[in-house]
Amino acid sequence: MATKTQVAAAGLQGWRAKVGEAVAPPVAKRTPASEEQVRAAVGALFFALSVLYVSKTIVTAIRRAREG
Repeated sequence: MATKTQVAAAGLQGWRAKVGEAVAPPVAKRTPASEEQVRAAVGALFFALSVLYVSKTIVTAIRRAREG
């Protein structure tokens, strides 16, 4: 079974993975979090932003359909 950290890091695909890889070492050096935890946090953030984007798009589409 996957850990929470592994699930959150799964959000790192393509250019997002490059961002996570670039950000993880310097942040991990300055915080008590490990590099893996930092990558997971970045992945979770990107996932949350994607969910918000899709949600807003669906709400906008429904509103326009009702006005239509």
